[in-house]
Order: sequence, then C-alpha cells, then structure tokens
Amino acid sequence: MRILYSIQETREVVARTRAEGKTIGLVPTMGYFHEGHLSLMRQARLDNDLVVVSLFVNPIQFGRSEDLREYPRDLERDARTAEEVGVDIIFAPSVEEMYPDGYNTYVEVEKLTEGLCGASRPGHFRGVTTVVLKLFNIIQPDRAYFGRKDYQQLKVIQQMVKDLNVPVEIVPMPTVREPDGLAMSSRNEYLSPEERRAALVLSKSLAHAQALLDEGVTSGHELRQRVEEFIRREPLARIEYVAVVDPETLDCLAEVQDEAVLALAVRIGNTRLIDNAVLAR
Repeated sequence: MRILYSIQETREVVARTRAEGKTIGLVPTMGYFHEGHLSLMRQARLDNDLVVVSLFVNPIQFGRSEDLREYPRDLERDARTAEEVGVDIIFAPSVEEMYPDGYNTYVEVEKLTEGLCGASRPGHFRGVTTVVLKLFNIIQPDRAYFGRKDYQQLKVIQQMVKDLNVPVEIVPMPTVREPDGLAMSSRNEYLSPEERRAALVLSKSLAHAQALLDEGVTSGHELRQRVEEFIRREPLARIEYVAVVDPETLDCLAEVQDEAVLALAVRIGNTRLIDNAVLAR
C-alpha cells in the first residue's frame, strides 16, 4: 500500500491504472477508521481493481464552534488498518494542497441541504460537496462508497453527481453498528463510559418509531413527538432535531404512506451524534 500526499502524484498513479483498463474505487473519509469505514473499503476491494481511500479532515465543512481541532487523527493507525483490508492507496493531502492560497470556488446543492443537518450546520454541505467533487476530479473513480448513516450527505452527493453529470457510480452502504446498536462513528471516541451508555437512546428511539408505526401511528407529527418524548427520558441527551422525512426529497412528511426516514441529531454531553432508519409500513 502507498500513501500519497500530492494531487499530481495521485493523478499520475490512477491515470496509469485507468490506461490499463482497470477500475478504480474511492472511499472518501476523514480518517480514524472504524468498522463502518472498513465495510466500505472491503466492498470497494470486491468491486474494483484499484482501491483509493482519501483521508482528509476537511476544514470547510466544520463550523466555527465545531470540533475541527479535536477531531481524532492517527494516520499510522489508519494506514495499518487500511492495508489489512486490501486498500492500495491512501491519498492524504494537506489543507494547503487541497485549498491553496487564493482558493475561491465552492459547490452547493440546494433544497436537499436546507433541513436536518443543513439547518443546524450552515455551510456544512457546501464544504462536503466541494471536497467530494475535488476528490472525484483528482481520482476519477468508477465507483465511490458512502455510508447510509450520513443519509442526508448520501442524498446530497447523489444529487450533485446527477446534476453535474459526474461519471461515477455512488454505492450506498448500510450503517454499521456496535453489538448494542450504537451506530459507529469517529465521534464515539469523545464519549465517557456514562455517555456511551446514554448514547444508546438514539438506536433505541429508531426501533421505538418502527414499533409505533407497526401499531398504526402513521402521522409524521405524532411519530416525531413521541420519539422526542422517548429521547428526553435520557437525562444526558439534548435533541437537535428529530424529523420524519421523504426518503428521496427529505421533505417532512405529514403522513407515512409507504416508507419514511426517521433522522436524528442528538447531543450526548458535548458530543453530537446522528442516526437514521428507514421506517416501513
């Protein structure tokens, strides 16, 4: 496995692979790998001749009050883990390499970014789409892999690729959970033992919502209210949002007809966690 730091060298390596008629898979990450990341890498290994993992903590998707400085980083650990699952290249550019002096171009997807995390984290998705499109242009993958845990991000990337005619297949991958149900996230590292136990309220609330739907509660408003009541029973939890939305448009649903996505953002102590589930009648 190789670790590359420059855009030019990375382009040269992937161009040689492409010239040989081989396929390229990309897994965009911010590092500090867990089993969720590794599941994407393993699938990319099955699907492609060359697997590239980008490792870049993207400053333009963090707000001023967010955890950019504290975000966990360990390139040596990540490289060792990625090599074990068959990754060929880690692309680990510096901030200066990705955003040199004079950088002034950004990519923005409208409408899908207005609610959920977009409402509480202004500018976040502009940062995500900008860096992902840059990665697509640098690496020119045949396929790129994204987890469903970041459901809104997945839909935004799919919309960007469709609207801008980017020739890449977006491969959605299932949320990977701990044995007790907590969705895997690099931010789980911030949780104290007590907070880690409290964080289970997210996954439990998703199961609670499906149970309510099975019992005949189909009102989006009532589902949201009852899930909020469930989460508030946990003293360490502070709700940022609970939403019952259309799986494609992310518009809030008045009534669940067939399927809906229940999306959550909850702070456990000082740690912001997100989760979601598709609810089906």
